[in-house]
Amino acid sequence: MLRSGPIPREREDRLRTLGGAVVSQPQHIGSGKVRELFQVGDDRLLLVASNRISAYDVVLPQEIPDKGRVLTGLSHYWFEITGSFCPNHLISVREEDLPDVGLSDLPGRAMLCRRADPIAIEFVVRGYLSGSGWKEYVASGEVCGHKLPEGLVESSQLPHPILTPATKATSGHDENITEEQAAKIAGEDVYAKAREYALKIYAKGAELARERGVIIADTKFEFGLIDGDVVLIDEVLTPDSSRFWPEDRYSPGGPQPSFDKQYVRDWLDQSGWDHNPPPPELPAEVVAATRDRYVEAYERVSGRPFEAWKKEVSG
Repeated sequence: MLRSGPIPREREDRLRTLGGAVVSQPQHIGSGKVRELFQVGDDRLLLVASNRISAYDVVLPQEIPDKGRVLTGLSHYWFEITGSFCPNHLISVREEDLPDVGLSDLPGRAMLCRRADPIAIEFVVRGYLSGSGWKEYVASGEVCGHKLPEGLVESSQLPHPILTPATKATSGHDENITEEQAAKIAGEDVYAKAREYALKIYAKGAELARERGVIIADTKFEFGLIDGDVVLIDEVLTPDSSRFWPEDRYSPGGPQPSFDKQYVRDWLDQSGWDHNPPPPELPAEVVAATRDRYVEAYERVSGRPFEAWKKEVSG
């Protein structure tokens, strides 16, 4: 069970230097498929990435060791890189800045962030034809209203990245929508700015990852509003929000090997599971192999050892 505890005096002083009000009792305000969310004062949030893993919108019974640290480590890496051209909600990941919320093993899994009003759209950027985009292309020659060239095969690189927005479902599956529909939901000016940021972040991320032997086939971003400004929130270019493919094994014409949770999805599909709860238990070897893929994704994309990230955030 989650519990909250008081912030030690030295951390309270440190939080005040970072700005914002401090409360003595952080409040647990939400649980997602992967993250726990705590309110820290009126305008701060603590996002804690667990080791839970979900597939087809169902949380699986086993956890993946170190998965939460990989997600937080990569998000921190990309927030730092893209912060020069896209504002974000990150304040700190250092242990000394994190309030005590009663969870063990917090450093490396938690981000102290500014609170934003989320935009109710997922900004999906596709550089390659895979997943639901491939299925839609086969059926119609289009992806979310984007007419694509004839003759593309599964995993083909697209002539240029496209943005294919989706609604954010509180339960069940997200629904792909057109850009015109997304602009009506978010407001034209807000949507245009978030769209600009999403395409820039994907372009920068894809370029840097490719230099390190990783193809970012597609990804999804979330944005929010702080004082009326569009800011990047949640996670960024992680194995949970993206398809990472090893460049040296890329071969269009079918599914690609990956560093993301597609490995788990493939095992579940082969198990005969119908995608409805309860899900089957993952074998120990699948858990271990998935953990290895997540850690390799961090090390390949960031260019640094995973252990270095764990040391960086520890006080």
